[in-house]
Order: sequence, then structure tokens, then C-alpha cells
Amino acid sequence: AGADAAAKQGAPQQQQQQQQQQQAKGGPARSDFVAIGNVKPNVRKPAARGGASTGSFAVQCGRNENGHFNPDNVIVAPGVSNGAHHMHDYVGNKTTDAFSTNNSLAQSGTTCTNGDQSTYYWPVLRLRDGRAEKDAKAPGGGQDANVGTILKPKQVTIEFKGSPVSKVAAMPRFLRIITGDAKALTNGNANANASWSCTGFENRQLKDKYPVCPKGSDVVRTFNFQSCWDGKNIDSANHRTHVAFADNNGNCKNGFKAIPQLVQRIVYSVPPGSRFAVDSFPEQLHKPVTDHGDFINVMSNGLMAGAVRCINDGRACR
Repeated sequence: AGADAAAKQGAPQQQQQQQQQQQAKGGPARSDFVAIGNVKPNVRKPAARGGASTGSFAVQCGRNENGHFNPDNVIVAPGVSNGAHHMHDYVGNKTTDAFSTNNSLAQSGTTCTNGDQSTYYWPVLRLRDGRAEKDAKAPGGGQDANVGTILKPKQVTIEFKGSPVSKVAAMPRFLRIITGDAKALTNGNANANASWSCTGFENRQLKDKYPVCPKGSDVVRTFNFQSCWDGKNIDSANHRTHVAFADNNGNCKNGFKAIPQLVQRIVYSVPPGSRFAVDSFPEQLHKPVTDHGDFINVMSNGLMAGAVRCINDGRACR
């Protein structure tokens, strides 16, 4: 009887070990992590010139307290359930899923306090702790090798910033922007735009490593979105060519105009020594370089005009 009891007791431990071994095969690897203290400061910002738009417009949309998750991506795979094969965290527009249309987004409620109906979403971050999350047997979750406890952001900051060289023009309603590449491991780094750091160390940003933060410091993901627009299209076939990044001096390329730059900052309290990972397509092995953010502008024209005025006038508005 004692042997039976011991065997029963050992079974859950064995299962957990097996789960952890399976997770290890799917990433992330130990080599994907680096102590932030070993990283040299590497952030460079172009100096503002005459005519710069130095203001900002902040939007308070919460931390997904209402539990809006799904593994869809209405920009890249409209009409396809589980088009992302990983779970997204949403703030802002309350109804965004694979089947959303411009009309449905415009009629939806929002978590943003100023009435901004835009949709802001990104892959969830999980502790790779072997625990069964609610989506353990669901598409985008366990069925796609995304397992472990979903971390709720401690803080989400959404801010629109100006250009260091010019005034900004209004974004058109329903403009879609994707920053980063969810398939950067296999596609290469051409469109990668991951930015990982720790609070207190944000002058050091990591593109292809997860940060190990010292005690009292939190993990930070930053998404700096493209800030130049072709002036015509709200989307493009590859969801990229209608927008572009400014060059190192802050200039937009010919034919493109400066628009407010969306900067998202998402902070997580990660228990010391914990392994964590961003959700990913299974073949991307939860690599940090695959981090990405998605945005559809559903601000009313009036709200966008107000944001542009703030930014161009050099005021900090919220």
C-alpha cells in the first residue's frame, strides 16, 4: 500500500517534469536570456531640430482587466480563427477578433478612458512554469505549444509621440500597423523590432534576448511603431509597405509623411529566477526576437485631431 501511495504521489511530479522537458524542446533556451547588468547602454535618440513636434498624447486603456484574449489576428488573417497560433492580449476596442470589420470596430465599446476605440494587441507573456492555464487544451494555447501561466501586465503605457524633424499629420481612421515580426526566427531580422529591458535599465534594450532583471526591477517590453505613412493607404498587401520607420536622423523617406508614433510600454513583475517567454508560432520556439505589436487606429477624427494638436504644440496631453 505504501508503495502504491508513493507511486501515486510521484505521478504528478513525473507529469510536471515531462511537461517541463517538452517545453524545453519548444524553447526558450537558456541562451535566450541575459542579465541586463551585462548589457551596455545602447539607446540613441535623434536630437530634436527646429520645427520638431515635441509633444505627446497618452491614452489610458488599462491592462486587459476584462480578460480579452484570443489567438486571432484580424490584420494578417482576417476571418481566420486561431490565425496567430498564439494568444493575444487586447486593450482598447472591446470586440476585436478575427471577424472584426471597420464598421464593427467603430461601433464597439472601449477600455480607453478617453473614448479611443482603437485596438491595441500583442502576444501574451507566460511563465514557463508547467502549470495548466485556462487555454492549456485550446488553439493558440496548449494546442500550439504555448503553455504556462499568463502574466498580467503590471503596467501598460500607450503614448503617441512626435517627430524630431517636423510636425506630424493625422493618422487616417482604420490605419493598420504591425511592428516586429512574429516569424523573425525563420524570416530573419529584416522586420524584427523587439525591445526587451528592465525598469531602471531602459537605456539598454535587447532585440534577441530576454532580460534577467535584478531584484526590484521588472521586465519591460517596448513597441516603437512605424511613424511614417505613405499618405494614401490604410493597409498594404504585406501589411508593411504603407508605413515605414524614420531614418536614424528622424526623417521619413520620400513620399512618406510623419504621423504620431505609437509607443507601447508593457511592464511585468516576473518572480526572480523564473523562466518566461512570449507566445509564438510553434516553429518560432518562443524566441524573444519574435515579439511584435499590432494596432488599428479607430480614434474618431476629432480625437486624432486633438492628439495631433498636442503633439505639434509641444504639450503633454492625456
